[in-house]
Amino acid sequence: MKGSAGVSRVKVSADGHGVVSHAGVGMLREVADLTGLSAQVTAALADTYKGRWIHAPGDVFADLVAAVADGADCVDGAGQLWGDREQAFGPVGSTTTLWRLVDGRIDAAHLPRIRAARAHAREQAWAAGAAPDHDGWLHLDVDATICVDHSDNKENAAATWKKTFGFHPLLVFLDRPDIAGGEALAGLLRAGNAGSNTTADHISVLEQALASLPVAFRPGPDNPDAPKVLIRSDSAGATYGFAAACRAAGVGFSLGATITAPVRDAAEMLTATNSWYPAIETDGGIREGAWVAEATELVDLTKWPPGTRLILRKERPHPGAQLTFTDSDGHRLTGFLTDTADGVIPGQLAGLELRHRQHARVEDRIRQAKATGLRNL
Repeated sequence: MKGSAGVSRVKVSADGHGVVSHAGVGMLREVADLTGLSAQVTAALADTYKGRWIHAPGDVFADLVAAVADGADCVDGAGQLWGDREQAFGPVGSTTTLWRLVDGRIDAAHLPRIRAARAHAREQAWAAGAAPDHDGWLHLDVDATICVDHSDNKENAAATWKKTFGFHPLLVFLDRPDIAGGEALAGLLRAGNAGSNTTADHISVLEQALASLPVAFRPGPDNPDAPKVLIRSDSAGATYGFAAACRAAGVGFSLGATITAPVRDAAEMLTATNSWYPAIETDGGIREGAWVAEATELVDLTKWPPGTRLILRKERPHPGAQLTFTDSDGHRLTGFLTDTADGVIPGQLAGLELRHRQHARVEDRIRQAKATGLRNL
């Protein structure tokens, strides 16, 4: 088989000749071809054409994706970015062709096929060497964010709880500290007034995230040898229904807990019995001024799935930080609910707390997503 690519091979030069702006878009566009994304999308949308096409739908799709990642904020942006750079990026469809793809061809019936095409592309990339450790845990981080829109003409744009206007998407990322940081698995574009702790939305985005994983990396509720998958969330994801859905899907959970009066009472009891242990850093060293303890037996958890544990963490506030009424004994008090059994994670309680604390890395993933097109929705 003869290899082919949409553009000539990339060569780095410092001579100042033949300089092309946005050159990195060409490599991003080529990745879509190498992983089979373009071909899979073409197959998924082939039945939306009555005859032969000039620009394959998968190519049009990849052009739009690359343009959005490069800063385009409208359909015309693809043509503007490509412009007279056809020798570098290859031909691009007209604005009408691009618009028809997103406005008519990718409808509710074809959207699942697009998701399947993305999953196939990830499977190809992982098979080529980009896969995580199959024997380790896969950590999925779910979080919502606000995307500001300055126009009320966009569908589902609405006032947000931050007194802005726009959207409130719910996103899931695979935590990959071994590479660039993570992979975007799924997202649910919601109206700006969508709730932060809507159980149905969390379940929907979890199902989409699991479906986007290669089959060999998906959990199996009835298979003890299936890959170990854990989903992490702040307290917005800590609902009975979402925890039950995680259990049914064979996914472990680590969900931020709301600090209620019974939880504060439990923290004070743990202090009275000297039951706090030092928290740890990523390298295993002691985290100064932070402690962890288990409060499972001190709080009613009967509504949660069997085996759910409540882990608390207290830490001296940073200089200048203001304490709140939920803090205890002059310390900032937080907690999380997890169904990970004792002894599964190295470091015992401190290891569980470190794992949950690393959910904060999702903020970097969201920042990167906004820098590559999410904010332009």
